[in-house]
Amino acid sequence: MAFEDLLEDPVIQKYLHELVGPKGMPVAAAPPDGEVTDEELAEELGLELNDVRRALFILYENDLATYRRLRDEDSGWLTYLWTFEYDKIPEQLEEELYRLLEGLEDRRQYERDNEFYLCEHCGIRFEFGEAMEFGFSCPDCGNQVEAMENTRLVTAMEDRIEQLRDELNVDSVEA
Repeated sequence: MAFEDLLEDPVIQKYLHELVGPKGMPVAAAPPDGEVTDEELAEELGLELNDVRRALFILYENDLATYRRLRDEDSGWLTYLWTFEYDKIPEQLEEELYRLLEGLEDRRQYERDNEFYLCEHCGIRFEFGEAMEFGFSCPDCGNQVEAMENTRLVTAMEDRIEQLRDELNVDSVEA
């Protein structure tokens, strides 16, 4: 996928926005060709230097930007020249989907394996053991906790798990 196409994809825009936030999005959404300094980016985009540096560091931490340092012979100051490397985004998004799938599968199993009780007044949910410890009364308000049906939650998770498996071409493995 071409660099420009990546930036036009709403999923990738959302991913970048989640990484760098609204203040860093101008940095992430308009990467220059070649190397650039943080000062040049701040001036070009009309942003605070600290916001630009924060966005660049986040992109660096996520392997979407690299830098090289140059030391000024006269002053000794270091200059960082930044390069954007967005070709890794599709691979990173796929990894995120795998992590999401694994997390949902773990959570679904937890929901299946446990019996829950709810204090309708406080909205606090307890596992059976906790509810029993508290004498089936809410420790915050003292109201009786009631057995909670989580079938709809488990079904919603199963639906989302199947969608993710389809997207990732992963075979279904029922636990």
